[in-house]
Amino acid sequence: MTDPRAIAIVPARHASTRFPGKPLAADTGKPMIVHVLERVAACRTVGRIIVATDDDRIRGAVEAAGFEARMTRADHPNGTSRVAEVARTVDDDLVVNVQGDEPQIEPELVDRTVRALAARPDVPMATLVSPFAPGEDPANPNIVKCVVGVDGRALYFSRSLVPYDRDRAPGAAAPRKHVGLYVYRRAFLETFVGLAPTPLERTESLEQLRALEHGHAILCAEGEAHFTGIDTPEQYAAFVARMRG
Repeated sequence: MTDPRAIAIVPARHASTRFPGKPLAADTGKPMIVHVLERVAACRTVGRIIVATDDDRIRGAVEAAGFEARMTRADHPNGTSRVAEVARTVDDDLVVNVQGDEPQIEPELVDRTVRALAARPDVPMATLVSPFAPGEDPANPNIVKCVVGVDGRALYFSRSLVPYDRDRAPGAAAPRKHVGLYVYRRAFLETFVGLAPTPLERTESLEQLRALEHGHAILCAEGEAHFTGIDTPEQYAAFVARMRG
């Protein structure tokens, strides 16, 4: 069976409250954004990759590594809006939003999410959920949880521990970790960025809740994610240590 084909658009900005210049951190010998692009280039379902940035330094690093970059407006409120600006200029039906701070993202998980959405024409977007790894704390508010229905659609995302297993019942649903990877149908991406912010989105500070609150379904692919994105210098140092090891 032929794999579906998607375009990956990677939003990357230089400004970051907790880790300024994060995409260009290069203690491994190459910028972090290039690590991300090399992982995405290994995906079977991705035919083209574009970095969407408003910073000439990031564009220069991306192009020096042989990848494509596109300059965008500087006033985007979030990465999804930046992705949408570039998506308006392409013809691909499926658009993958890979975060620029995921240097160890597993290509197979990207492929799994693209295939899931391609197989469900009734759903406009998909994301990825994973079991918690040993030692990870499901109650940690920095790890987003997702509750998934029997049809594979997301019911809710939260920073709180959900679902709460009150009675420790046999067959109870285990918490699932949300992985910040999205695949959109290009036409819906334009719809999504035009939606008004919503109360639950503001409460949890989770943009994907905007889609659910406006009645749009999110399909959840499932896979075991071993690594998370890098938000802090400490997390980056741990990544560098893993690479050197």
